[in-house]
Amino acid sequence: MAKANPVTDQERTRIRDLHAEGKGRNAIAKELGRSGRTISEEAGKLGLSFARAAEVKAATEVRQADLAALRTQLALDLTHDAMKLRAQMWETTTVFSFGGKENSYNDHTFDEAPAAEKRALMGTAGMAIDRSLKLSPPESDTEGLAAVDAWLKGMMGGS
Repeated sequence: MAKANPVTDQERTRIRDLHAEGKGRNAIAKELGRSGRTISEEAGKLGLSFARAAEVKAATEVRQADLAALRTQLALDLTHDAMKLRAQMWETTTVFSFGGKENSYNDHTFDEAPAAEKRALMGTAGMAIDRSLKLSPPESDTEGLAAVDAWLKGMMGGS
């Protein structure tokens, strides 16, 4: 039984041209008004392939490298944020409040942050440091640790 709508030579030429332009199977199918299966069959007969594993792998590697760079930058920014928060504990600090039935404003300036503010600043700095270390963990220095162990053993009279 013959196909109801056979592929023409003109369509085959168009498939070859569109494939050469880098169009994918579905884009070609849409442009020619054919099914993806028909395009795949005709491309196979023409010796064409839509396999893009190498391209996808390369694009994935580039994307992963971009994300790693962004994570590294974010880890650095979080570390700087933690350092700024920690420094605030020792700076002149004005503490204020609104209250009373008149809703009056009161403030007091301290040479350094009061204990409650230091605790809040340190907690926030700690969270920033934790996130930074999760995004960009420190490298393990097993050779350096071995050297320290050897030095300590020597200092303690061991071998």
